[in-house]
Amino acid sequence: MFKLLRISLPIILAVFAFTGCRTQPPTPISDGGLSGYDSDGIIPGMDSDWSTADGLEPRDDDAAINAEDNTYNGRPMVRGVLQNVYFGFDEFSISATERFKLQAAADHLAANPSDGLLIEGYCDYYGTEDYNLALGDRRANSARDYLATLGADTNTVDTLSKGGLEATAGISKSESGKDRRVELIILK
Repeated sequence: MFKLLRISLPIILAVFAFTGCRTQPPTPISDGGLSGYDSDGIIPGMDSDWSTADGLEPRDDDAAINAEDNTYNGRPMVRGVLQNVYFGFDEFSISATERFKLQAAADHLAANPSDGLLIEGYCDYYGTEDYNLALGDRRANSARDYLATLGADTNTVDTLSKGGLEATAGISKSESGKDRRVELIILK
Protein backbone atom coordinates (compact mmCIF):
# COMPACT_ATOMS: atom_id res chain seq x y z
CA MET A 1 0.00 0.00 0.00
CA PHE A 2 2.78 2.43 0.95
CA LYS A 3 4.68 1.62 -2.23
CA LEU A 4 1.60 2.39 -4.37
CA LEU A 5 1.15 5.73 -2.56
CA ARG A 6 4.85 6.63 -3.12
CA ILE A 7 4.50 6.07 -6.85
CA SER A 8 1.04 7.60 -7.43
CA LEU A 9 1.43 10.76 -5.33
CA PRO A 10 4.24 12.30 -7.45
CA ILE A 11 2.32 11.46 -10.63
CA ILE A 12 -0.84 13.17 -9.33
CA LEU A 13 1.12 16.25 -8.23
CA ALA A 14 2.86 16.45 -11.61
CA VAL A 15 -0.47 16.31 -13.45
CA PHE A 16 -1.82 19.21 -11.35
CA ALA A 17 1.39 21.24 -11.78
CA PHE A 18 1.44 20.95 -15.57
CA THR A 19 -2.28 21.50 -16.13
CA GLY A 20 -2.60 24.67 -14.04
CA CYS A 21 -4.24 27.76 -15.50
CA ARG A 22 -2.01 30.12 -17.41
CA THR A 23 -2.27 33.69 -16.20
CA GLN A 24 -2.51 36.55 -18.60
CA PRO A 25 -1.77 40.16 -17.69
CA PRO A 26 -4.72 42.57 -17.92
CA THR A 27 -5.12 44.58 -21.10
CA PRO A 28 -4.23 48.21 -20.44
CA ILE A 29 -7.11 50.63 -21.00
CA SER A 30 -4.87 53.40 -22.32
CA ASP A 31 -3.93 51.23 -25.31
CA GLY A 32 -7.55 50.99 -26.43
CA GLY A 33 -7.87 47.47 -25.05
CA LEU A 34 -11.57 47.93 -24.26
CA SER A 35 -13.30 48.35 -27.57
CA GLY A 36 -15.97 51.06 -27.49
CA TYR A 37 -14.84 52.60 -24.18
CA ASP A 38 -12.84 55.75 -23.54
CA SER A 39 -9.69 55.89 -21.40
CA ASP A 40 -11.77 56.06 -18.19
CA GLY A 41 -13.66 52.86 -19.04
CA ILE A 42 -16.84 54.78 -19.88
CA ILE A 43 -18.78 54.34 -23.10
CA PRO A 44 -18.46 57.61 -25.03
CA GLY A 45 -21.59 59.73 -24.74
CA MET A 46 -22.70 58.03 -21.51
CA ASP A 47 -23.07 60.09 -18.35
CA SER A 48 -20.58 58.83 -15.76
CA ASP A 49 -22.99 59.86 -12.98
CA TRP A 50 -25.23 56.78 -13.03
CA SER A 51 -27.65 58.23 -10.50
CA THR A 52 -28.87 60.84 -12.97
CA ALA A 53 -28.80 58.80 -16.19
CA ASP A 54 -32.19 58.58 -17.88
CA GLY A 55 -34.28 55.71 -16.59
CA LEU A 56 -32.04 54.95 -13.61
CA GLU A 57 -33.75 57.02 -10.96
CA PRO A 58 -34.70 55.03 -7.85
CA ARG A 59 -38.29 53.84 -7.87
CA ASP A 60 -40.48 55.08 -5.04
CA ASP A 61 -43.02 52.31 -4.38
CA ASP A 62 -44.66 54.37 -1.66
CA ALA A 63 -45.68 56.98 -4.26
CA ALA A 64 -48.70 54.79 -5.04
CA ILE A 65 -49.91 55.17 -1.45
CA ASN A 66 -51.56 58.45 -0.55
CA ALA A 67 -51.54 58.66 3.24
CA GLU A 68 -53.74 61.76 3.30
CA ASP A 69 -56.81 60.07 1.88
CA ASN A 70 -55.73 56.48 2.65
CA THR A 71 -55.64 55.26 -0.95
CA TYR A 72 -53.42 53.02 -3.04
CA ASN A 73 -53.32 53.89 -6.75
CA GLY A 74 -56.52 55.88 -6.23
CA ARG A 75 -58.40 53.01 -4.56
CA PRO A 76 -59.51 53.34 -0.92
CA MET A 77 -57.62 51.03 1.44
CA VAL A 78 -59.58 49.13 4.10
CA ARG A 79 -57.34 47.82 6.88
CA GLY A 80 -58.27 45.45 9.69
CA VAL A 81 -60.92 43.35 7.94
CA LEU A 82 -58.44 40.58 7.11
CA GLN A 83 -55.95 39.29 9.67
CA ASN A 84 -52.17 39.70 9.33
CA VAL A 85 -50.16 36.62 8.38
CA TYR A 86 -47.09 36.08 10.60
CA PHE A 87 -43.76 34.46 9.75
CA GLY A 88 -40.88 32.88 11.61
CA PHE A 89 -37.52 34.60 11.94
CA ASP A 90 -35.85 34.97 8.52
CA GLU A 91 -38.62 32.93 6.84
CA PHE A 92 -41.07 33.61 4.04
CA SER A 93 -42.98 30.34 3.77
CA ILE A 94 -46.60 30.26 4.93
CA SER A 95 -46.93 28.08 8.01
CA ALA A 96 -49.89 25.72 8.36
CA THR A 97 -51.23 27.74 11.30
CA GLU A 98 -51.45 30.93 9.18
CA ARG A 99 -53.02 29.51 6.02
CA PHE A 100 -56.61 29.99 7.18
CA LYS A 101 -56.02 33.77 7.09
CA LEU A 102 -55.16 33.60 3.42
CA GLN A 103 -58.17 31.34 2.85
CA ALA A 104 -60.32 34.13 4.34
CA ALA A 105 -58.70 36.61 1.93
CA ALA A 106 -59.35 34.30 -1.04
CA ASP A 107 -62.97 33.89 0.09
CA HIS A 108 -63.36 37.66 0.36
CA LEU A 109 -61.97 38.21 -3.14
CA ALA A 110 -64.31 35.54 -4.55
CA ALA A 111 -67.34 37.08 -2.82
CA ASN A 112 -66.34 40.65 -3.81
CA PRO A 113 -64.94 40.53 -7.36
CA SER A 114 -64.67 44.32 -7.61
CA ASP A 115 -62.30 44.43 -4.60
CA GLY A 116 -58.57 44.16 -4.88
CA LEU A 117 -55.95 43.24 -2.34
CA LEU A 118 -52.70 44.91 -1.33
CA ILE A 119 -50.23 42.65 0.45
CA GLU A 120 -47.58 44.58 2.39
CA GLY A 121 -44.54 42.59 3.53
CA TYR A 122 -42.83 43.58 6.78
CA CYS A 123 -39.71 42.44 8.68
CA ASP A 124 -38.18 42.97 12.09
CA TYR A 125 -35.23 45.35 12.42
CA TYR A 126 -32.59 42.59 12.31
CA GLY A 127 -30.60 42.60 9.06
CA THR A 128 -29.70 45.31 6.58
CA GLU A 129 -32.29 47.57 5.00
CA ASP A 130 -31.77 45.97 1.58
CA TYR A 131 -32.03 42.44 2.96
CA ASN A 132 -35.22 43.26 4.86
CA LEU A 133 -36.80 44.90 1.82
CA ALA A 134 -36.04 41.77 -0.18
CA LEU A 135 -37.38 39.52 2.58
CA GLY A 136 -40.55 41.62 2.84
CA ASP A 137 -40.96 41.25 -0.90
CA ARG A 138 -40.54 37.46 -0.67
CA ARG A 139 -43.12 37.32 2.12
CA ALA A 140 -45.66 39.35 0.14
CA ASN A 141 -45.07 37.28 -3.00
CA SER A 142 -45.33 34.06 -1.00
CA ALA A 143 -48.74 35.13 0.28
CA ARG A 144 -49.84 36.11 -3.26
CA ASP A 145 -48.63 32.76 -4.62
CA TYR A 146 -50.51 30.90 -1.90
CA LEU A 147 -53.67 32.85 -2.80
CA ALA A 148 -53.18 31.66 -6.38
CA THR A 149 -53.15 28.03 -5.20
CA LEU A 150 -56.48 28.74 -3.49
CA GLY A 151 -57.95 29.90 -6.79
CA ALA A 152 -57.86 33.64 -6.12
CA ASP A 153 -57.48 35.97 -9.11
CA THR A 154 -53.97 37.32 -8.55
CA ASN A 155 -54.51 40.00 -11.22
CA THR A 156 -56.33 41.94 -8.49
CA VAL A 157 -53.52 41.46 -5.96
CA ASP A 158 -50.63 43.91 -5.56
CA THR A 159 -47.58 43.37 -3.39
CA LEU A 160 -45.42 45.95 -1.66
CA SER A 161 -42.42 45.49 0.63
CA LYS A 162 -41.97 47.73 3.65
CA GLY A 163 -39.02 45.68 4.95
CA GLY A 164 -37.95 46.72 8.42
CA LEU A 165 -38.68 50.42 7.87
CA GLU A 166 -41.50 50.46 10.43
CA ALA A 167 -40.06 47.82 12.78
CA THR A 168 -39.46 48.37 16.48
CA ALA A 169 -35.71 48.54 17.13
CA GLY A 170 -33.94 47.25 20.22
CA ILE A 171 -36.26 44.39 21.16
CA SER A 172 -35.50 40.67 21.26
CA LYS A 173 -36.15 38.33 18.35
CA SER A 174 -39.10 36.77 20.16
CA GLU A 175 -40.61 40.18 20.95
CA SER A 176 -40.19 41.32 17.35
CA GLY A 177 -42.44 38.54 16.03
CA LYS A 178 -45.24 41.06 15.43
CA ASP A 179 -43.01 42.82 12.89
CA ARG A 180 -42.53 39.65 10.78
CA ARG A 181 -45.80 39.72 8.85
CA VAL A 182 -47.76 40.56 5.77
CA GLU A 183 -50.75 42.85 6.06
CA LEU A 184 -53.74 42.04 3.89
CA ILE A 185 -55.39 45.32 2.89
CA ILE A 186 -58.61 45.39 0.89
CA LEU A 187 -58.73 47.83 -2.01
CA LYS A 188 -62.24 49.12 -2.81
